[in-house]
Amino acid sequence: MKKKALFIINPVSGGKKKDGVPALIKKHLDTSLFDYTIVYSTIEKPIRAIAKEAMANIDIIVAVGGDGTVNEIASAIAGTEKVLGIIPYGSGNGLSRFLKIPMDPVKAIQNINKTRTEVMDAGKVNGQWFFNMAGVGFDAHISEVFSHGKHRGFKSYFESSIKEISNYKAQYYHIDIDGEVYEREIFMLCFANSSQFGNNAHVSPDASLHDGLIDVVFVKQFPVIRLLEMGLRMLTKQVESSKYVEIKRGSHIKVTRRGPGPLHLDGEPQIIGPELEIKVVPNSLKVIVGADYKP
Repeated sequence: MKKKALFIINPVSGGKKKDGVPALIKKHLDTSLFDYTIVYSTIEKPIRAIAKEAMANIDIIVAVGGDGTVNEIASAIAGTEKVLGIIPYGSGNGLSRFLKIPMDPVKAIQNINKTRTEVMDAGKVNGQWFFNMAGVGFDAHISEVFSHGKHRGFKSYFESSIKEISNYKAQYYHIDIDGEVYEREIFMLCFANSSQFGNNAHVSPDASLHDGLIDVVFVKQFPVIRLLEMGLRMLTKQVESSKYVEIKRGSHIKVTRRGPGPLHLDGEPQIIGPELEIKVVPNSLKVIVGADYKP
């Protein structure tokens, strides 16, 4: 029997036009395997609501967008038998890159035809899902600043980072990882399910989606003059050898900071209180992966 697929297109993700996506799907999706529908998300009809409504009649829900779009759909279907597919159209596409999903839309659609599916872990912060990366500190601050900008895309994100990094100062965190307590002044605190933010910037190169653990990455304040070095370390998967980076792993993490502030979940920011509880949820999401992905 044919599988039923729903493609949810986020028209604003990544600052990229997606007008031609329906034609690409029509041309390259194997219709001997799938019956499909295409829906564009809107303010009135957000991504998660569309996904939830489709649950009864759809086998595969495909995110056409970035990590934020993936988060909205995955949050709706996690813990069910529904399968997530991804056509990457975001600014960073961190989870897609980690899963070896092709960045080219045509190849990503053809990858869906193969339907190679794995079951991956996910995380929750105060009950809210994340699938690639969550964090507090500088990366959450930048996500908050970026969300108020007029432009999307990597260029705008990079420019925001350069503008803000000189003024942002490390903050105090009390961190409990499976009963082990750490007190640190930290510039950036990342909860990594996969290894990378996006654009192949690996903050925890050995992270796994199948180990039942979240990688907790402590990034200490570093001189701005070392920014290029830190960037190169991420791109070459050598960040853990930096004296400014410390990585721990655990399944239940509690974090307390001195006041409320930004948190990002897969790059999408919100303001949250001073206490955070992070838990891993093993084997919670079925996802179509790339041919070269190695669990």
